[in-house]
Amino acid sequence: MSVYLFIVFISFILNFILIIPFINFLYKKKFQRVEQQTKDAFNKPTPIFDKFHQHKKGTPVGGGILLLTTTVFIFFTFLFLFFLFSKKIIANYPSAIAEIKILLFTFLSFGFLGIYDDLNKIFLWQKDQFFGLRLRHKLIIEVFLALIISYWLLIDLKIDIIHIPFLGVFEISWSYVLFSTFVIVAFANAVNITDGLDGLASGILLFALSSFWVVSRSILDVPTSLFIAAWLGGLIAFLYFNIYPARIFLGDAGALSFGATFAVIGLILGKAFALPIIGGVFVIEIVSSLIQLLGKKFLGRKVFPVAPIHLWLQLKGWEEPKIVMRLWIIAILFSIFGLMVAFGK
Repeated sequence: MSVYLFIVFISFILNFILIIPFINFLYKKKFQRVEQQTKDAFNKPTPIFDKFHQHKKGTPVGGGILLLTTTVFIFFTFLFLFFLFSKKIIANYPSAIAEIKILLFTFLSFGFLGIYDDLNKIFLWQKDQFFGLRLRHKLIIEVFLALIISYWLLIDLKIDIIHIPFLGVFEISWSYVLFSTFVIVAFANAVNITDGLDGLASGILLFALSSFWVVSRSILDVPTSLFIAAWLGGLIAFLYFNIYPARIFLGDAGALSFGATFAVIGLILGKAFALPIIGGVFVIEIVSSLIQLLGKKFLGRKVFPVAPIHLWLQLKGWEEPKIVMRLWIIAILFSIFGLMVAFGK
């Protein structure tokens, strides 16, 4: 265990050293929130969002790019050191390489999609479209990537079961591909939606990911444990600069990648049922947004005054740090309860 804690520490130090020069680099390249009204999925202005977030215009967006780079670098570095010192890379599947391939493909492919969307938003390549990629185009790409990942989970890792604590294990065969595709896309967007307040998504992810780290160490899964350790250190360093008032934001590059990879880790660890519990705040955020979206589309009116839930709390008069701190507490409770479920027989 001490090796993995050392990896967390090294990751934290590396990211902490790099992040201030990286913030300055983003300012220099004008990789910042643009000075214009944001728009929703129906290409309509969002006056409530703008009212509470206008002061954040100009803050650099791209923290996810740094974390993507450093996490992959540290992960490969320690994989090499494990190999160099003949430390066995134990996996719970026939091929540790396949597990590594799936983790990295998820992390990087959704990251590149997010980078493209960030570039679209910032430099306004398509001014007549949804703020960034069109929603349906982004979803199509996400589903395509998730289908590839889900196919590998089934074929390479032979995962075709769902374990429901106290009820047993259920084999769903090829239906697992559809199930895991839905889970991956849902969490990619859930984290993206949650990333609306300073420190909210990154803090919640830190707690939730720590829970899966406990699970991965308990089953001695080296690739996933190593990957989470490299990722956690970077998240801690990023959170230091992302809490209110934030000096840097994750951007879609981080939010989409981190959400999808968080889901894949839950699936690889065989904790599909515990996943929505450990990531409970993410689920609440995306469900509130989905209900609002469906209400506008099929009922022609809003179901809530505003969505997601953190924006509604702002509308109620809660200050941003208060919302974040209390949702962190709820996330910790979800993580604890999710661990109970994950270890349930």
